[in-house]
Amino acid sequence: MQIATDAAGSEMVLGELIDCFTSGDTRLTQRAAWSLSWVAQKNPEAIQPYIDIIVSQISRPEAHDAVIRNSLRILEDIEIPEQFHGEVLNACFDFIQKKHTAVAIKAFSLHVIFNLSKLYPEIRNELKLVIQENIEFETAAFRSRGKKLLAKLK
Repeated sequence: MQIATDAAGSEMVLGELIDCFTSGDTRLTQRAAWSLSWVAQKNPEAIQPYIDIIVSQISRPEAHDAVIRNSLRILEDIEIPEQFHGEVLNACFDFIQKKHTAVAIKAFSLHVIFNLSKLYPEIRNELKLVIQENIEFETAAFRSRGKKLLAKLK
């Protein structure tokens, strides 16, 4: 928590945290991902220069679920630059359609897609369809998030 607090208030510390987030050390990357998600909640503007790094983490096939989950948590609450919309949408649709994706990753992915559907209304039907096709086979968390988003999509 102290690292996250320090990073939220210092560009230098945030840069060091980003270095940890992109390191090859699995455990360090996971912990840095949590700290970054906290920084994004407290100081979303500070994260903006690092969106490319965060987006690249969700696209890495070897990325740990904790890294993906926390990266999506960040993307859920910030304005994603247009240049990353396609990559983020593709990754999120992939996550929600894979049977073995962790439930939190699916839930955050649904919300990220929903947020981007405000800019791209043409994806709303695809999002509705994916939710409706999967809702009865998914966990309670997916069903809950899915029902809320379906109500907003109407």
